[in-house]
This record gives sequence, structure tokens and C-alpha cells, in this order.
Amino acid sequence: MRLGVLDIGSNTVHLLVADVRPGGRPLARTSKRTVLRLMRYLEPDGAISEEGVRALVAAVTEAVAVSRTENVAELLATATSAVREAANGAHVIAAIEEALGQDLQVLGGESEARFTFLAVRRWFGWSAGQILLFDIGGGSLEIAAGSDELPDAAASVPLGAGRMTVQFLADDPPGEGAVERLREHARATLRPVVASMSDAARPDHVVGSSKTIRSLAKLAGYPVPGWSGIERMTLPRSALGSWIPRLARIPASARQELPGITADRTFQIVAGAVVLHEAMRAFDVDELEISPWALREGVLLRYIESLSWSAPPA
Repeated sequence: MRLGVLDIGSNTVHLLVADVRPGGRPLARTSKRTVLRLMRYLEPDGAISEEGVRALVAAVTEAVAVSRTENVAELLATATSAVREAANGAHVIAAIEEALGQDLQVLGGESEARFTFLAVRRWFGWSAGQILLFDIGGGSLEIAAGSDELPDAAASVPLGAGRMTVQFLADDPPGEGAVERLREHARATLRPVVASMSDAARPDHVVGSSKTIRSLAKLAGYPVPGWSGIERMTLPRSALGSWIPRLARIPASARQELPGITADRTFQIVAGAVVLHEAMRAFDVDELEISPWALREGVLLRYIESLSWSAPPA
């Protein structure tokens, strides 16, 4: 069965098309990403401007056309923090659903964390034991911990890379003072989350997912041998910390010349680095591993589980 997952996030509208079957690994066929950076379209009252709504509808319409060309049997459309928290969210959702021709599933922050945790668990397997997960989107940071397929604890805080760039690092380059103010804000925001998860077991693996974290790992991390010959990326906190002052001094237009920093991440990569560094510090994490699977794969995996299991052919 060919399925599509349309992830309408704070930074991008991303369509993933994959062939799936019960008990099988999703096989990705097509990936289509449109960069929006919805935080640029926020009005002072927290509403998404009409220009932003038009851009969003155009991206969704294009994704729907691609899904039809790819003969997708069912499109699973989800929206995350930017749409969820917009002051005119009902209007935005109605416009998206009209473009989709179907309902839109608007995920809460903890639901985002749970779907992503499921994907990470499946990627690393049961032998990974206790996992602590960080996932940085454009609007929020998701944190989850547990030893099963669903986390024992999950939290979502408004520390997304796009949101923090708009609120704290609007100048280009931002300067040391702005970076320090973001650090202090991230520490204060993370403090109650750390307290709420203080009873969790010490993780066997600390994992980072999302495009922002993968980009930072390519910049400041290093590869190590993985399972079945698959290269595994890890990101030390010390290396990440050493890059932050340098990133903050480089104009956004020049950051894409650095390893791993793509054009759609240049503006928000500094904020993402600061937030991740503070999250690692708050949870006393020296190094994390990178998961190539995240929210979209989690949505696919949960849907696959809902399919009827059929007996193998005789």
C-alpha cells in the first residue's frame, strides 16, 4: 500500500511517500519539501497573516498534486505547533482542509513527542533500552523518555528554532548578547521539564531527531560504525558548544557554506544550536546519537499498526 504523510510544520511543508505493509519497514519513495518559515508571517497578535495562509495553501496544494501523481492510496495530513498555536488557527485549518479535500489532524505537543519517540524506538530497537529523545522543530522542542514504544514521560516546550530566532536572534548576525539572552530563556523554560522527569531512569541512549539536529551533527559531530554497515552519527555537547560563537558571528547567507547547513536552515541554525546545547546541559548529556526517523515515520508506523494483518499466502 502506498501512503503519504504530509507534515505541515513551522518551517516546512514536507510530504513523504512510502510503500508500507503490516510488519514491514516503510520504504520511502518520494520526499517533497517546501520551505515556508511560518514564523515570518506571524502578526503581533499571534495570527498567521493572509500572505502566510496563501503560501501555506499553495504548498499544500502542490503536495496534494504530487501525492496524486505518486498514486498515494491515503494521505495522512498532520499539522504541528505553528498552526496549532496561531490566533486564527480555525481559519488556517479550514483553508488547509479545503486545499487537502480532507480532514487535517492537528497534533498536540505531547502527541508530536509520542509519534517521534515511536519512530526512534523502532529505528534503534528494543535493545537500546532506556531512551531520552530531543526533537527540535520550528516552533517547539519535544522531549520524551522511556523504555517502551511509547514514552513514560513526554513534554513539549515553545523553544523551536524558528520561534527562538524571531524572538531573540532577529539581527543577522545576532551578536553575543542576544545569544546569551536566548540561553537564559532556554534554561528557565527547561528547568520545570527537567524536574518533571527527574524520576526517569538514566538513559542508555540519548537520541536527537529533526532536520535541525541532523544538520548540527553534520557540522559538529562525527560518524561511527553502525548496525548492518549503516553509518551512525553522534554529536558531542562540547563540540556543539564550541561552534555556537562561530555560527553567531557568521551572516546567515554564509552559513550554508558550512558542512551540513542547508539553505533552509541558515537563519535558524544558531537558535537550534543554543536550544539543543542547553537541553543537553540541563539533562546532563555529554553526547547524543542521531535518528534519521522522526515524526513523519512515527505517523506512518502508527497507521501501519492499524492495518489488518492477513495470513501469508499458502
